[in-house]
This record gives sequence, C-alpha cells and structure tokens, in this order.
Amino acid sequence: MRVLSVSVRDFRCYEAAAAPLGGGLTVIWGPNGAGKTNLLEALYFGCTGRSCRTVNDREVVRFGSRTARVVVAAEDEVGPHEFTVGFTPGEPKRMTHDGAPVERLVDLSSRPLMSVFLPERLDLVRGVPALRRAHLDQYLAALWPARAANRSTYAQTLAQRNALLARVDHGGSRASLAAWDERLAAAAIALMADRAQASSELAAAFAEIAPSLGLEADPEVFYRPRSQASSIEEFQAELRERLSSDLERGFTEHGPHRDDLVLRHAGRQLRTYGSQGQQRLGLLALLLAERRVISRYRAAAPLILLDDVMSELDRERRQALVQLLLNDGGQAVITTTDQEHVPLIESPEIALVGVGGGSVLSPQTATAGVQ
Repeated sequence: MRVLSVSVRDFRCYEAAAAPLGGGLTVIWGPNGAGKTNLLEALYFGCTGRSCRTVNDREVVRFGSRTARVVVAAEDEVGPHEFTVGFTPGEPKRMTHDGAPVERLVDLSSRPLMSVFLPERLDLVRGVPALRRAHLDQYLAALWPARAANRSTYAQTLAQRNALLARVDHGGSRASLAAWDERLAAAAIALMADRAQASSELAAAFAEIAPSLGLEADPEVFYRPRSQASSIEEFQAELRERLSSDLERGFTEHGPHRDDLVLRHAGRQLRTYGSQGQQRLGLLALLLAERRVISRYRAAAPLILLDDVMSELDRERRQALVQLLLNDGGQAVITTTDQEHVPLIESPEIALVGVGGGSVLSPQTATAGVQ
C-alpha cells in the first residue's frame, strides 16, 4: 500500500490544503510554525482515525471551524483507495474506506501501516514500562495480526481473575480460582512467547541500525518478562505462590502485564542513564528496526513519519539516516526547517513539499533556492 497524497480541511492551521507524497522519501520543508508537523499528524489521523499528538481530538479542528476532515489517497496492486476521517467535536467520528463507512480504521487489514517519531514520544524510552508494553504489543500485532487476539485473551482473563479476587476478599468462594489460574496461565504463556519472538527479531535489526545513528557502544533491545515460567504448569505454580499476596491486594500482581522492553547502551539502560540525545537516538533506532522487521512479514514497510529528526544529528548521521530510509524501501516523510539538513536532497528518490502560512506551496516555490 502506497500513500499518494493527504488532503485536509479545517485541520489545525490549514483551512484547505493538499500535499503529494513520493514513493520513497518525502521532505516537508518550511520555517518554524509553518504547519509541517500538522501535515504529519493529518497523515496519521487519516490512516488510523486518531491523532499521534493528543488524546483530545478537539485540538485538531482549526480555530473558529466546526469540523475537521482528512482524506488520504493510496494505491496497491488492486488499485486506488481512499481513507477519510471527519470529526466534529461532540459527535462520533465519521470514517470511510473507499466510500464505505467503517467503525475503526485501525482494524482494516488493507490500510497503510504507520510509524511515527515525534520529540514528545521520548516517554516511550524514559517513561513507565506500561508504555513500552503497549508499544511492543502494537509492533507484535503489525508483524502477526492474527496473534493480537492473544493479548486480548490475556487482558480479558486477567480482568476476570481480578474480579474474582475482589469477591473472595468480600466473602466470596475460592473454588473457581484454580480454573481461572489455568486459563490465565495458558494466555500468559502464549503472550510471552509472542513477545519473546517479536523482540528477538527486533534485537538484530536494532543492533545494526543504532550504531549508524550514533549509539555505538553495544546497543541492545530485549524483552524482560516478569515471569520465568516456560509452561502453563509453571505459571500456575507462580500464581499459587503469590495467592495470599494477590488476595490481600485484590488483584493479580504477577504476569505479562508487568513485563518491560529494555533499551540499553554501553551496558546501561537508556531510560535511566541515557542523555536526552541518546534517548532520541534509541527511539529512532527502535522505530527503524521495527519497520525493517515488519517489512519482512508484510507486503510493504510501514510509512514512517519523522518530525524534527535532523536537528540533533550531525552531517554523518543525517547521511546515514537518509541512506537507510532509501535502502530499506517503503515510504518515509521527514520534516525540516532547512533543506541543507537533508543529504541527497536533489536525488530523484526524494520528493520535496514546501509549507508556509497554512498552505502547501507549489513544487516550483518549494524548491526555490535549492542548490
């Protein structure tokens, strides 16, 4: 699936605009405040039905307007496709795929896969484990969509066991705990196996990509499960050992819902010991490594959106990033305030989109001044 263009109306700073995308790397160029990041957000919004920058969708509606609308045009081997999202605050979103209403774009197997690097996403590296668990499961679902059900099964079973623990605490019977322990153990073992396999494939790509971006001292990413069980019976035994503690708390403390994905550099966790610059590089390398692995299993690599990624890279690392994006195939979009920050900008494989004053500029205006 290749994205051809994004069109917006009353989205953030844009009253009405349309931007084409190249088949490889597209560079969105313009001064600060011109609307570069807003175009990235519109692409994500149009392909997923949600913002990559805020949980409050009201913020995407242009000030003074009532409704925001995004249309993403794409194509695959079957032919052209169109994804639309319309949003009016206080009303349900209106989403369509090729003109047919859909409840959730993210459930469509035919939509473009998305990956996004934003400076505010550093919490994925330095934040709490829950953020990395959720991200790991999203990556896993992109690799093997059918396995996403294992995460849902575990979450539902965990909720049932927790409800039972709460009832026992208030005089309920323990009789059915054993049955729920077996179900939870089966779901946990399946989920941990999925996470371990997905992380193992990610590790090699991360170790290869991270040094080229500046993390040269033994970069690592690995899965850290809370449980050491390798079978349903062993996980059940772990639950029995902790039953008194679970009853006292009223919830299940042990299991995959406590796992973590660890990023390490020079033997130390980036979360705790990495500088902000190293954390940015770790996040970038993680997303690029995931994209490379996913491209082996899916028909196309995810469209990766990279906002303000060049500002903290030196010339050599910028060159490495652009070359990596071009060599790995698939589509990528980079924003920059300075065209000189993008090596190989004159390459026919790189498309240039200029923005300014809430408008997308013509190709002739956008490329003016490029030497």
